[in-house]
Amino acid sequence: MAEPTIIHSVVRALRLLDEVAESDVPVTAKQLASRTGTALPTVYHLLRTLVHEDYLTRTAEGYVIGDHVDRLRGTKVGGLRTDRAHEILSGLHADLGAAAYLSVLVDGEIQLRDIVDSPTAPRADLWVGFHDAAHATALGKAVLSVLPDDARRDYLESHSLEDLTPRTLTDRRALLRQLGTESRFRLDREEYSLGTVCIAAPVPSATTVAAVAVSVPAHRGADVLARAARLTRAATLIALSTDEGAITI
Repeated sequence: MAEPTIIHSVVRALRLLDEVAESDVPVTAKQLASRTGTALPTVYHLLRTLVHEDYLTRTAEGYVIGDHVDRLRGTKVGGLRTDRAHEILSGLHADLGAAAYLSVLVDGEIQLRDIVDSPTAPRADLWVGFHDAAHATALGKAVLSVLPDDARRDYLESHSLEDLTPRTLTDRRALLRQLGTESRFRLDREEYSLGTVCIAAPVPSATTVAAVAVSVPAHRGADVLARAARLTRAATLIALSTDEGAITI
């Protein structure tokens, strides 16, 4: 029986993944080279590819497992199946020609869990993390809008409302009034980044607090808003991937 053809570069890349996955802390390129017996220039080359494909994420301290590994495992975050959510985001991205996003409330913090974009529809410049910017983003507003009043107020009182652009709403009372109104969508009209408009819809799940959004250049905002029913459909499909399924909101 013929021996199988082995692609050695793939084997080396998988060994790097194994080493990072087994570590409780970020691992540097030099550590990976030493542990796997691979030349450092080759390690850097493989790491660049793995980061580009989202199998690894580079941090200031070293490399950690990327979101794509979670999607392959079908990991659930806050009750959502990340692999299924990614498929739905990909369809939304293709349908609207816009970068698509998923955020989830985990342990009281709003986390950006997935992005699907492309060279023709790139993601927004994510220059400020959600801990300091939920009030200025459609994703953050959509998540906050489905929280109970007390939880919404507690969140806004425990987070500073940074003035990110001249359009950012930083008055807590005004923001609470805005979030308390009934709306199928939440908007960011250049509040997070000048020149970018974002539209978000909450995921109608009984067990998970999450939201789906798309971002486009400001001149495309009205066009995408007119087709925003596709956004609510994507949010409902993601809700159906949870254990409890979707609810009517």
